[in-house]
Amino acid sequence: MDALSSSFLSTFPTRSSTTAPKLPPAKSLNISSVRIEERPTTQTPPKTTTPPKQTPPPPPSYSSPPPTKPNAPALPAVIFNLFDDFINNFVDPPVRSSVDPKRVLSGNFAPVTELPPTECQVIKGSLPSCLDGAYIRNGPNPQYLPRGPYHLFDGDGMLHSIRISQGRAVLCSRYVKTYKYTVERDAGFPLLPNVFSGFNGLTASATRGALSAARVASGLYNPANGIGNANTSLAFFGDRLYALAESDLPYAVRMTADGDVDTVGRNDFNGELFMSMTAHPKIDPDTGETFAFRYGPVPPFLTYFRFDPTGAKQPDVPVFSLTSPSMLHDFAITKKYAVFTDIQIGMNPMEMIGGGSPVGLDASKVSRIGVIPKYAKDDSEMRWFEVPGFNIMHAVNAWDEDDAVVMVAPNILSAEHTLERMELVHALVEKVRIDLKTGIVSRQPISTRNLDFAVINPAYQGKKNRFVYAGVGDPMPKISGVVKLDVSGDEHKESIVASRMYGQGCFGGEPFFVAREPENPEAEEDDGYVVSYVHDEKTGESRFLVMDAKSSELETVAEVKLPRRVPYGFHGLFVRESDLKKL
Repeated sequence: MDALSSSFLSTFPTRSSTTAPKLPPAKSLNISSVRIEERPTTQTPPKTTTPPKQTPPPPPSYSSPPPTKPNAPALPAVIFNLFDDFINNFVDPPVRSSVDPKRVLSGNFAPVTELPPTECQVIKGSLPSCLDGAYIRNGPNPQYLPRGPYHLFDGDGMLHSIRISQGRAVLCSRYVKTYKYTVERDAGFPLLPNVFSGFNGLTASATRGALSAARVASGLYNPANGIGNANTSLAFFGDRLYALAESDLPYAVRMTADGDVDTVGRNDFNGELFMSMTAHPKIDPDTGETFAFRYGPVPPFLTYFRFDPTGAKQPDVPVFSLTSPSMLHDFAITKKYAVFTDIQIGMNPMEMIGGGSPVGLDASKVSRIGVIPKYAKDDSEMRWFEVPGFNIMHAVNAWDEDDAVVMVAPNILSAEHTLERMELVHALVEKVRIDLKTGIVSRQPISTRNLDFAVINPAYQGKKNRFVYAGVGDPMPKISGVVKLDVSGDEHKESIVASRMYGQGCFGGEPFFVAREPENPEAEEDDGYVVSYVHDEKTGESRFLVMDAKSSELETVAEVKLPRRVPYGFHGLFVRESDLKKL
């Protein structure tokens, strides 16, 4: 959620570097990866309990140096760090609660260290065979405890993976080894300021910007190699698995036979992908194509593109009809169209002058929904429709209906609190219907509950679906339970048909739906399981929960006790065993 950082430092001078983990073309794996720690033999699962060994891919060729202990800082680095401390202590200390690391990183938001593959205990039920594969969840986990302001969105990406095979489960937690992570790890201290918390106010922005420019000019950091944290989500397309954040290019990752997670490298798709990409690409289940976009603070504020089924990027489609920078975190596709939202939250540099955030709410702006043909070659056919007060961070799904486009998404009613006071956010799921012939837009509330992080059966992406599984904010960003919505009706009534609350002091994350028979075209839409990590704040323990998606109470099918807690995070993905073998 940090497109602001995709242009941060972009005008600074850069110099060539060979340490940037850059992913080469598919089928020619020249891998760049590093590991933070060796796997302790005392924590490796016994041979009798590990998942069946797979035939590994050809040995990769590592071009980055192995992990090293930080060298003693040179004199320029010492001076820069002193200036950094001065800024954090006197110019812009973390006085606001939303960026106070003592508050933001408390409880189960606190970071954890890496965990090599470690055996888990199934304490209830049994793991269904259709879960053979891996559920991987991404989220922020700062490598260093912040010395200054810190926002939840700013942490380094860490993947928490539970590898399942023949009823057994192995947990592994690994950082995404981004260029930013590896350079700062080897330096022994942070080199770039936190984007969401470090640029509130003109003085703070000017001083931190000057310090970053000095570090770049001195050769401590090369922003051309990436500035992102890869901390938001994951996607599998073109037979590769990617960790994503919208401030940078995708980072390819892979899973080993024993459940470990390795970073393969940063992928620019043979130089075709520029600077950044959304963390929420959409995969058409019928064609195998992947649709995506990037956005930023300079024109064109939106650029739309797609990847063919092999993962080859197709040409950009700049959308010049978007005339101001809007926070476009997510979008939707139908069989015919791509659907974007131009919301009231956007880049607001004038607010920053008065000490506010550069990302804020423009109350005078009227939100719009833009519809463009999925295979458009330019934006000449882009149509915009006014939808007052419609502010979304996440889209659930969209589909074609006669001469209309229907979109389901949680509408943030208190959008002014989206970044600063997330506990005050209330998201109301709506179904919006746009008549492409008449231009009439109608809206239907689906539920009055505070719901977000909603998912569907992936086979229904871009097609009319009936069921949605959403997290219950209590308050956001904590998720106190999951509900099942039936969005097929046209009545203005509560659409919750099943609910599962985790209990007092227990919170989960985004649910994910896994079909029981993914290859069966006759299978019912809700025939499968809903999975999530759940943490008990009273005991400090975390579990992996498997729920029956068809049951009226989302009953527990299996419960796995994890060897250590999994912090709250963002978005996840289930990758089947057959797809893991392709990595």
